[in-house]
Amino acid sequence: MIKISVPATSANLGVGFDCLGLAVSLYSTTTFEPNDSKLKISGCDKKYQSVDNLIYRAFTKGCEFLKQTVPNVKITIDNHIPISRGLGSSAFCIVSGLMGADAWFNGHLSKEQLLDLATKIEGHPDNVAPAIYGNLGASFMDGNDVQTVHFEVASDLHFVSLIPDYPVSTEKARQILPKEMSYQTAIYQIGHAVALSKAFELGDLKLIKSAIVDKMHEPFRSQLIPDYQAAKEICQANESVMYISGSGSTMMAITKDSNSADKIISNITKSFPNWETHLLNVGTNGATVI
Repeated sequence: MIKISVPATSANLGVGFDCLGLAVSLYSTTTFEPNDSKLKISGCDKKYQSVDNLIYRAFTKGCEFLKQTVPNVKITIDNHIPISRGLGSSAFCIVSGLMGADAWFNGHLSKEQLLDLATKIEGHPDNVAPAIYGNLGASFMDGNDVQTVHFEVASDLHFVSLIPDYPVSTEKARQILPKEMSYQTAIYQIGHAVALSKAFELGDLKLIKSAIVDKMHEPFRSQLIPDYQAAKEICQANESVMYISGSGSTMMAITKDSNSADKIISNITKSFPNWETHLLNVGTNGATVI
């Protein structure tokens, strides 16, 4: 039996649009075992229990890369990452499938190879990179090559995920963005993104609050989250800053005070009783074989 553990990830982090991604301490696991028939999947909705399942598709891609015949396999999923909520559910599926194939054949895929394969499936590296490496990653494509650099995040930062009971379509989140951007806005984004990466390393909440304020996507995507402003006001009233995780609908609050984090959870629960909340830390370890 092979078990793969993968952290949830939070991308964009305000000004790091399509570049920055953070691993957080919300983990999901996938178990791979020999099976009598071609495929058996459990632990997910029935509509995903087929060869089209993203974990299985990644597993087969891993087998092909290793030049191995795809084995009969039983896949058991224990997922704690909400689907289509901006917390890297697809990155979890892709990374666990690839790592499952590598472990099955006692392969020795490097993290660089794993990242390259995962990015080809996902289409972009901002979520798969932190899922593999942990911590905070800045990633980009250089032609066909994936480049990623990593930053340790101060351990005293607390992250509170605010997960609405409704999704935001990634397609709509892309469509709502403007087609052009001024040089002035581009310069603003670059400077703030560089400063934000250092602020996370330092645990400088004052600098985070200033550097994370985005002009590229959040002003537009926030329109797709009806309760965005109400949630933001709750966070700001409790010594924290909030950003949209991925394309939403999850929003993430950052604070250095555990009491403030508890108050945010309490107030969000009162205002939005159907929402899911988690008090998280940075996920210092990426995906692992248990």
